[in-house]
Amino acid sequence: MQVILLGLGGLALLLVGAELLVRAGSRLAARLGLSPMVIGLTVVSVGTSLPELAIGIDAARSGSAGLATGNIVGTNLVNLLFVLGLGALLRPVLFSSRTLRFDLPAMVAATLLFFVLARDGSLGPIDGALLLTGAVVYTVLIFRTSRREDVAAEADTGGAGGGPVVQLLVLVASIVLIVVGAELLVDGAVQGARAFGVDEAVIGLTVVAIGTSAPELVTMLVAIVRGETGLAVGNLVGSSVYNIALVLGITVLAAPGASIEVPSDVVDADLVLLAVATVGAAIAMRTGAKLTRFEGGTLVTVYLVYLVWLILTRT
Repeated sequence: MQVILLGLGGLALLLVGAELLVRAGSRLAARLGLSPMVIGLTVVSVGTSLPELAIGIDAARSGSAGLATGNIVGTNLVNLLFVLGLGALLRPVLFSSRTLRFDLPAMVAATLLFFVLARDGSLGPIDGALLLTGAVVYTVLIFRTSRREDVAAEADTGGAGGGPVVQLLVLVASIVLIVVGAELLVDGAVQGARAFGVDEAVIGLTVVAIGTSAPELVTMLVAIVRGETGLAVGNLVGSSVYNIALVLGITVLAAPGASIEVPSDVVDADLVLLAVATVGAAIAMRTGAKLTRFEGGTLVTVYLVYLVWLILTRT
């Protein structure tokens, strides 16, 4: 019971911290005149990827490499198959020409790079540096290929939102919540895995991955209800890139000896599925520049089948 409460408490702090960070970060970004799509691809994506980053660093330093890598693979599978699929199942999702020309290829490239680098069963300092460099290049290209838009009117210039100083304080507080929440969640997940004899990679692929994907899921559902999926799609695609390039890159470099092992099951099964799912989702998105209800239902079904297979064969 204590382990469950520890994990739930950590997950709650992670979600609250991520929500606060995204809100404060989005307001500050809007004050700089950034477009909603750019905000979704950068500020919101990085913000919703911070739980994975905090968990990855804490897991790697505590010697739980399976949890660190499993969380990244699992989260991207949840985002691409379940979250995006559920959104399209509720309402067909349209994609901008920019997303099709730039963001989707970046997502595929990041996933395939991860797939290639992990084939030898480990990620070393050169791999981590390469991934992190990719994140920096991706971010620079986002700003270079996007026109600045005057969205200052969308920023909260006072009242409940507060000024820049207040938002900065909220950012700092949210980071503290995320770090503390990550440590509690990792401790709970590792203790629970060991108590029930469940592999740490499986915990990362399921419980932790689904939990840390909650911000993306909520963002997508709200966007579907409002009929505005631009920021949500940008968030999903951007998060998929940053989870691999930024989060995994920093996790590897922060690990003892700047190296982490990638479990063989993850390399031979889950990572293969992620590569196939990413390429398949990208192809589906490019078909008519939208994702239909049928395609969304197919993605959700694939994820549910994978989840059942994972539970039956590796727990």
